[in-house]
Amino acid sequence: MWFKNLQIYRLPAPWNITADTLDEQLARRRFAPCGSQDPESRGWVSPTGDDRLVHAVGGQWLISLGVEQRLLPPSVVRQVADERAEEIAAQQGYKPGRKQMKELREQVQQELMPRAFTRRRKMYAWIDPEGGWLGIDAPSQTRAEDLLEVLRQTLDSLPLALVRTERSPVAAMADWLAGGEAAGNFTIDQDCELRSVADEKAAVRYVRHALDGEDVRAHLAAGKLPTRLALTFDDRVSFVLTEKTEIKRLDFLDVVKEQLDDKDTDAQVLFDAGFALMTGELRQLLPALVEVLGGELKAAEASASAGDRPF
Repeated sequence: MWFKNLQIYRLPAPWNITADTLDEQLARRRFAPCGSQDPESRGWVSPTGDDRLVHAVGGQWLISLGVEQRLLPPSVVRQVADERAEEIAAQQGYKPGRKQMKELREQVQQELMPRAFTRRRKMYAWIDPEGGWLGIDAPSQTRAEDLLEVLRQTLDSLPLALVRTERSPVAAMADWLAGGEAAGNFTIDQDCELRSVADEKAAVRYVRHALDGEDVRAHLAAGKLPTRLALTFDDRVSFVLTEKTEIKRLDFLDVVKEQLDDKDTDAQVLFDAGFALMTGELRQLLPALVEVLGGELKAAEASASAGDRPF
């Protein structure tokens, strides 16, 4: 169990809810397959395939949202509707009007929907009730919102907030690149994106390229700002930090994964061990990242800047 991306949110620390209570509330909306006319279905599934919807290891929780979608492209509906419209035109002597075509497409969609293929996927979220973190394995905040929306609808209360820091990631990353090194236990890797403030289309991307050269500083001096920067934390976890404080391309290095010994170990034990290792590293990484970004804004300051940048 290793997350590839991390969209991070704040819960009260500690979050006063038990795993059993959370499991009971998630059970109100267990996953059920799409009905014959449902284009999509969402609900909670067990992360490990048993009956439990909250998988707890060492005080850390894992939950999973199941999503099923019917694959019925609009182009297929239009094609079938157009074919029927031609038949109708031949019978009545003139083409169907706009209203009739709309009704025809709706009829075709209803007929085809039960026969459409379905696709299922899972989204995972990690909850640290003691530290007050909620992390979703999603490549963007928009995708993470798919899970959060269902979570809000399911729980009696979800006191969730965006994490806001004293310094923006853009300002911090610019200082690190200008100085040639990151703060704290972070080191700069070899991937970066610089984007012009004046012209959003003007961008420079470095891939597997040393970032301590004069060319990078020249782009900074010319007004380009970093929107992505590859970093490594404590020689244990590498990732790409974005201007929205998203964590992408999350990779737990060999020094971490070597702690897993899969010899004579069943799948469930190995899963739990991996989850424990991952969450242990994230509980070190996230506070350290917030610290090098100047710490969290106080509640009143965060509220006043709610329209600025999300974490």
